[in-house]
Amino acid sequence: MLANLTIRDIVLIERLSIDFAAGLSVLTGETGAGKSILLDSLALALGARGDAALVRSGASQGQVTAVFDLVPTHAVIRTCEDNGIDVDGPLVLRRLQSGDGRSRAFINDQPVSVSLLREIGHQLVEIHGQHDERALVAPEEHRRLLDAFGGLERERAEVAGHAQVLREAERQAEELQASIEAAEREADFLRAAVEELEALSPEPGEEERLADRRRLLMQAEKVAGDLNDALDMLGGNISPVPDLAALMRRLERKSAEMPEVMDAIVEAIGQALDRLEDARSGLAAAITELGHDAGELERVEERLFAIRAAARKYRCEADELPGVAADFAAKLEDFESGHDRLARLQNAVREAEESYVAAARLLSERREEAARGLEEAVTAELPALKLEAASFHVHLQRDDARRSADGFDTVSFEVQTNPGTARGPLMKVASGGELARFLLALKVALADRGSAPTLVFDEIDSGVGGAVAEAIGRRLARLSERVQVMSVTHAPQVAARANGHFVISKRVTDEGRKTSTAVTRVEAEDRREEIARMLAGATITDEARAAAERLIVGESQAS
Repeated sequence: MLANLTIRDIVLIERLSIDFAAGLSVLTGETGAGKSILLDSLALALGARGDAALVRSGASQGQVTAVFDLVPTHAVIRTCEDNGIDVDGPLVLRRLQSGDGRSRAFINDQPVSVSLLREIGHQLVEIHGQHDERALVAPEEHRRLLDAFGGLERERAEVAGHAQVLREAERQAEELQASIEAAEREADFLRAAVEELEALSPEPGEEERLADRRRLLMQAEKVAGDLNDALDMLGGNISPVPDLAALMRRLERKSAEMPEVMDAIVEAIGQALDRLEDARSGLAAAITELGHDAGELERVEERLFAIRAAARKYRCEADELPGVAADFAAKLEDFESGHDRLARLQNAVREAEESYVAAARLLSERREEAARGLEEAVTAELPALKLEAASFHVHLQRDDARRSADGFDTVSFEVQTNPGTARGPLMKVASGGELARFLLALKVALADRGSAPTLVFDEIDSGVGGAVAEAIGRRLARLSERVQVMSVTHAPQVAARANGHFVISKRVTDEGRKTSTAVTRVEAEDRREEIARMLAGATITDEARAAAERLIVGESQAS
């Protein structure tokens, strides 16, 4: 429940702190005193749209803080934990609204998005104004409210689960069907491509390796040619070695006659022959080590060009060819074996659909039972609200072709306000005052099922009086036995029912230059005086005070 609301610098409110308790609290006061400001402030703390106009004149920013005491099992605690917010004790929602239009949101002093604040706020408080009841009973909410009344959360969750399984099975079958159809259109191409790429068997990185090998072989080819030319010159037909050897032998024969001249020459020629032999041996060894193979270069080039041609043909990088080959093979496999897999997936779709239909039918049956119970519960409240001739109906429209997470049913609330009149949608048939009373009856029926722990009614008794206002007060009091209820009211019959009464007033300070809104909790004599004012108007008479006393005493005894 809402335990405290603190407001600073919002419109006419400079600083305000209100403690609330369980049960029924009412807020009363003159028209224009600031009741709407109070509700706008609460809505801001709950995630409503911010507005720079809310900031009090002269202030740079306004602030609203709402403190809630929650039972440990409340769904909001799980929502907070899922979003990384620790909840150990009260839950504190805080909203800062700047004069430049920007706003910030906090939950337990942790910055959060306004959307998360709004999500959590909706689970904590429902605010129903003179026209806001339309939001509560909007058609899209009817199914949720009926399920909450019937306690059908488990059945609805099962339907949603089966719907998800069915959607996934249908998605897989549709994707495979599309893949098979595409494969059928290009089956011949796929077979040729798979055959070609399997024969080529490209490997990742192979193009780069082949290109590097080709460059090396081309360089080796050039070097090998030069080495072979040099070897031919030293050891071939044009080699000078035989002539030099013959010359050295002739000179050796002459060296005995002139050793002082010939020995040095013969030695030098011998050394030259040794060096030439060393060079020839080195050339031969280099050619052997280089291992040039003209056939290898041809083979490498053929392989490299084939890979590059395939890459151009299939419009990909050479390194992507293995993946392309695998993709083509998979598509061909889908085509050749896909029909069997498609049959299995279609069977899975049928099984998922059967499970969904069974769960959805059961949910529809339970909704039929819940609808009759909700009709009885709401209709039973109507006589006391002076709608004796009216009736409330839950219209279920079932469409077995639907496969939504919500089941087969469309739910709408309909009413008949007078015998002989046509039954129709709640928002179209009921007048403003009737609509408010239908809303109250519906909230009484749903108080502990599908309702927020705090309900705020903004002048739900507007336009009614006497016995109708008294009936509304009784229903609000009854409702407050199960949830916290706050009501902004002009009806003394409603105010007399409250166990917490707050008077909103407007005060002028600083010699008439400053206006502010104040909230005062009234009890005993002050409360009687306020209810007397509500009965009599500006001039409070003794008769009004006596009537107020009778209302308070009478309601106290009735409760």
